[in-house]
Amino acid sequence: MIYEDYAIFTPGPVKMSQEILAIGAKQTPYFRNSEFSQVVHRCEAYLLKMLNAPTGSRVIFLTASGTAGMESVVMNLLGAEDHALVVNGGGFGARFVDLCESYHVPHDVLPVTEGNLSDIERWVRGEEYTALVLNAHETSVGHLYDLPAIGAFCHKHNLLNIVDAISMFVTDPIDMQQHHIDTVILSSQKGLALPPGLTMVVLNPKAIAKIGEVQSHYFNFKNYLKDGERGQTPYTPAVTILLQLLARLEQIEREGGVEATIQRAKEMATYFREQIKGLPLRAYTPFMPNAMTTLTPTDGWGASEIVHALERDAKVMVCPNGGALQETIFRVSHMGEMDRAYVDVLVDALRELYAH
Repeated sequence: MIYEDYAIFTPGPVKMSQEILAIGAKQTPYFRNSEFSQVVHRCEAYLLKMLNAPTGSRVIFLTASGTAGMESVVMNLLGAEDHALVVNGGGFGARFVDLCESYHVPHDVLPVTEGNLSDIERWVRGEEYTALVLNAHETSVGHLYDLPAIGAFCHKHNLLNIVDAISMFVTDPIDMQQHHIDTVILSSQKGLALPPGLTMVVLNPKAIAKIGEVQSHYFNFKNYLKDGERGQTPYTPAVTILLQLLARLEQIEREGGVEATIQRAKEMATYFREQIKGLPLRAYTPFMPNAMTTLTPTDGWGASEIVHALERDAKVMVCPNGGALQETIFRVSHMGEMDRAYVDVLVDALRELYAH
């Protein structure tokens, strides 16, 4: 299979455990029965616990990519009566901007090139807005925002706080109650270390009350909430990925809970960053998450040259960037089933690359 024997350090998909891979190799079962409903209910309960969601919160399961989660939230929760503040610090922030424009949601854009919004109160008049839309970790550049400060800002001004946590869930701390988050968007192929194709939208009671009428069959949240009461979805779900999700959430609990999983990601990130000291690479941002390291070459190499050389010579895949940053940065994931020996594969490949 293409790239099957490659070491993978891309921020989605990520390296999966043998336990999860084995489930994916099995026959997909029928799902319109009580047994599968229990799988969905248990997945929902685990996710709500791990996010410390308030009582009355719900999870919507979409057979779709993370962008579908972003779009569905804009469709269902925001409308012409809103005035949204959209944080744009890179490619995924720009995607939220495009979605608000597509659905004619009145909005302003808060561009971020420096800082992590820990001082957001200095830059924005919160009373002007009804909602804040944010990619907690701007994956295109590896930049993590200050969720406690942003949550306090939203709480003070009664803003609906919408957070895409796709690239930070179970690798970096997120708490719906402590951080005053109303909606969290998750996806399967990053920190959860599952195949792509499943997106989850977590809604607290405030967000549920905000759901409006939408001109969409597939993305109508009211239908998902109704069917979710019996552990089902309106349309065919990603059955096998949901079975893998339950196994992964049970695995996280078995191995010490979400805090332990976050700590392991932190250890892998710290180890990698320590091991590459001395190489002509520098961190692109001082606000990197545990989930990922973003690096800029400092010796004249282009970032894309390094990406291609690692793939060609060492069978190691890191993540390139596009557009204006194509030659400026490449990205290294610390999500998924990793240990120091696996990280050493990339470290050794980088050292070998610079030895020539």
